Amino acid sequence: MKLTPLLTLCPLLVLAAPAEPKFRLQEVDKVSIGYGLAIADVDGDGKPDILLADQHTVQWYQNPTWKKHVIAENLTKLDHVCIAAQVVEGKCEIAVGAGWNPSDTVNSGAVFYLKAPADPTQKWEAIAFPHEPTVHRMQWVQVDTKRWDLVVQPLHGRGNKNNAGVGAKMLAYEKPADPKQPWKITVVNEVGHVTHNLQPTRWSTGPAQEILSGSKEGIWLNSFKAGAWTNTALTNVPTGELRDGKLANGQRFLATVEPFHGTTSAVYTQDTDGKWVRQQLLDGFKEGHAVAVADFLGTGSDQYVVGWRGADPGIRLLTPLDAAGKTWRTSTLTTKEIAVEDFKAADLNGDGKPDLIVAGRQTKNLLILWNDR
Repeated sequence: MKLTPLLTLCPLLVLAAPAEPKFRLQEVDKVSIGYGLAIADVDGDGKPDILLADQHTVQWYQNPTWKKHVIAENLTKLDHVCIAAQVVEGKCEIAVGAGWNPSDTVNSGAVFYLKAPADPTQKWEAIAFPHEPTVHRMQWVQVDTKRWDLVVQPLHGRGNKNNAGVGAKMLAYEKPADPKQPWKITVVNEVGHVTHNLQPTRWSTGPAQEILSGSKEGIWLNSFKAGAWTNTALTNVPTGELRDGKLANGQRFLATVEPFHGTTSAVYTQDTDGKWVRQQLLDGFKEGHAVAVADFLGTGSDQYVVGWRGADPGIRLLTPLDAAGKTWRTSTLTTKEIAVEDFKAADLNGDGKPDLIVAGRQTKNLLILWNDR
């Protein structure tokens, strides 16, 4: 496969380039598919642990030994597909999506809250919720000072055929004091189609986070105001994966894989009129399936990683070479080592440098890319 960086670097615009990245690979486990990852301190020891929703198991890996603890199995006959984890007031909260069948837009899907036992290494109690079909991604999202909702994104709208029909209903579940009691459910967005991923972010000064979501229609900014969700279209290019970051000049950028299971990666920055302007940085890959943003190189500006799966997989790091993000460098992190199903950026060893945790589909492995810059 030949990858094509699509921006020519102009020497007049390029600042002193940071050193190339240095990552050391460690295989943590062999997995079945490795659908979804989350990072959270599960056992309360102050160290971030790795959580994985695998095909038929849900497990966490204990930092720093990475001992595996299976906390749920076979929640549905069909595959588990996603996981969300957070720590609130010292307690880890976990939710899992399952019943994965993207071709069944009527009866598939499942959503569970996992109630922790006294010993988090033992099995957790699964509490089932009402849900939309084709449950695919989920995140905990802060909507008030002391309130975090579980936000769940299906891939398709109910009854959709050929990616058409009613919009996919992204739902917010408000947790009651007793998680076994009914959770209040609110619609966040029901206008997108082929809604593959979402990201909580913080663009305003209030306590509520916003949610970026990608769809066939483009990127949406979903905002919680006065007790209700509003949806604002930011772009109109079909988008599968997305994350936001900050450049050296303080300006925000959006990093994507386009379209769903796509072949290209682009960044968007705003012009003086507030319009999001697209720069396509990379093409020539197949089955793009993950984007993560962090300052991996310690430059004071975020970079982003893009990963894809399939027979010719890879992970690339895209680094801005000027303060406004007009020129970018592409660096290879992995090739055949892992076929990316999901990844997350997190500082696992407390050295102040973001590492990359990667689950591989065809390669059936779980890796840590330790940041040795």
